[in-house]
Amino acid sequence: MSDTKTATKYIPTIGLEVHAELKTKTKMFCDSPNDPDEEKPNENTCPICLGHPGTLPTLNKEAIKKVLMVGHSINANIADFTEWDRKNYFYPDIPKGYQISQYKYPLVSGGKVGDVEITRIHLEEDTGTSVHDKGDYSLVNYNRAGVPLMELVTEPVIHSAKQAGDFGRELQLLLRYLGVSDANMEKGEMRVEANISIAPVGATEFGTKVEVKNLNSFKVVEKAIEFEIERMTKLLDEGRGDEIVQETRGFDEAKQKTFSQRKKETSDDYRYFPEPDLPKLKISEIPEFSADKIIAELPELPWQKRDRLAEFGVAENQVDFLVRNIDFVNFFDDVTKDLKDKKEVALVANYLSSDIVALIKEDSNIDLNTLDKEQFIELIKMISENEISSRGAKDTLAIFVKEGGEVRIIAEEKGLMQESDTGALEEIASKIIADNESVVEDFKNGKEAAMQFLIGQGMKETRGSANPQVLKEVFTNLIK
Repeated sequence: MSDTKTATKYIPTIGLEVHAELKTKTKMFCDSPNDPDEEKPNENTCPICLGHPGTLPTLNKEAIKKVLMVGHSINANIADFTEWDRKNYFYPDIPKGYQISQYKYPLVSGGKVGDVEITRIHLEEDTGTSVHDKGDYSLVNYNRAGVPLMELVTEPVIHSAKQAGDFGRELQLLLRYLGVSDANMEKGEMRVEANISIAPVGATEFGTKVEVKNLNSFKVVEKAIEFEIERMTKLLDEGRGDEIVQETRGFDEAKQKTFSQRKKETSDDYRYFPEPDLPKLKISEIPEFSADKIIAELPELPWQKRDRLAEFGVAENQVDFLVRNIDFVNFFDDVTKDLKDKKEVALVANYLSSDIVALIKEDSNIDLNTLDKEQFIELIKMISENEISSRGAKDTLAIFVKEGGEVRIIAEEKGLMQESDTGALEEIASKIIADNESVVEDFKNGKEAAMQFLIGQGMKETRGSANPQVLKEVFTNLIK
């Protein structure tokens, strides 16, 4: 069903819950390693994260700081008082029978990411991983149990699948810029759950919401939301609105549809109560958590970088590419930090986001970070000063990226430098004029396209090395 058709009758309302594993050396409440790449099951465990009787948790200061960094970056309210709570529920992948989380006093509240308002951001411990591909039994890997997990909850202000996907991508980018999480969805480092409801236009209350869990890519997030909007719309249209119940659903990628999993729990079901084994915190009393200190450490954020690149005159599609590819934008910043000419800055963005990307796709052994930045700058200046044509620059760049070397020597040895010697070009132009008398007559009769043809012949004859502007002047003078 199209968004337009849905919008005319019903208003979808979507809120997202996003979990992101934080990049810390150890787990949230113990000193077991936090290593998402560990392949041996149950290797990164200890009596604390396995919930052995008599053990006591301790707070990971670095994990708390990383959540505060996210809060300050989105202009949120930072709590002065906070505490941890026990969220009680029994799953095999929760060794203690409860999860240490935050309920009443989250670290962060408010703020915005893009056009989406945030309700809260809190810190908790991750669960273990259940493995169900063992036939008639399952296994549990506790390597992930106790890993610091940031949970972000949005306000119910999202109204389309696309808006939800765009928000998720922007949040992922923010987490990576801050260095607080790698946020790779395919590795489970970032997980998204969508709460979806629809209501007739003009309704004063939201419709019954369902939560769709285990969405492992932004494309899947969008497809699940689109399916739910269509499913609910059909039920309402057929007078079967009572079949929309508050529940948890999953998404079947093979069938491209959601399916019912279980009745949705409420906060009462979890029997939250304050964690008695952890201290309550007053953020203002901890020097490392000072707002001034954390804000001073924040890097340039994605939206700030977009604004700066746009001021340089970089094309919008190139800005988007650079900001979303951190290695490329870091290379761009290194190369352009001493360039004053906006034309040269725009050339850097253009060649990075087109030619170099294409070359890296062709050969995965090419490493952007090992390219000689000084030589790349030299090539950009050669292009800017019309010493080399765009065709010559492409060929020179390809050789430089694949083989290294000095770009000026490469261009000279391969005959790729732009020819601006009027005398040499007059000889070539005279021959082209003699061979194309009818085209010359067309130009004399006012057909500008005829000149473009002649210039094209000149570029062909010089294998792209002629300066097109000089060539045009030569043809014009000879024909007159």
